[in-house]
Amino acid sequence: MTDKLIKSVPEIAKDRKIIIEKLVKYSLTDMLLFWGTNEELFKCQQEKWTPILVWAKENLETKFKTTQTLDIPAQDSHSGEKLKLFLESLTDKELTAFYYAALNMRSVLLAAAFIKGRISAKDAFETSCLEELWQAQKWGTDEEASARRNELKKELEEIEKFLKQK
Repeated sequence: MTDKLIKSVPEIAKDRKIIIEKLVKYSLTDMLLFWGTNEELFKCQQEKWTPILVWAKENLETKFKTTQTLDIPAQDSHSGEKLKLFLESLTDKELTAFYYAALNMRSVLLAAAFIKGRISAKDAFETSCLEELWQAQKWGTDEEASARRNELKKELEEIEKFLKQK
């Protein structure tokens, strides 16, 4: 993964504007915006997801609306504009790490907290897989899903190492 990240930096840099636009658009379907209806799961989400949303509000000056339905909540353009400014402020290396983290975790907001060191790779993994881990605890582990989560965990650890390299 580290080699992939290193090789991707020039590609991301070349298509920087397009990638930023796609990430801003992707934020409209951010995983952290879609909360469960099960009371126990909802409490877990409040514990893990609310601090990320608060961090984004304070540090990115965004206020994304959440929902407990499958309908995409309407967002104001202010949050998208602030997110775009944040992404434009990232170095090419940070944007590359952000891009892979956001896609792998299905969350632009979580990727922002991860890239800026608000949370570790371990926390990013646990937060991004919260629903799956909760379900596995309730109903048992699926080998394929477990293998996919282990791969995600390794990738996030690699991204974290990549960001710390000079």
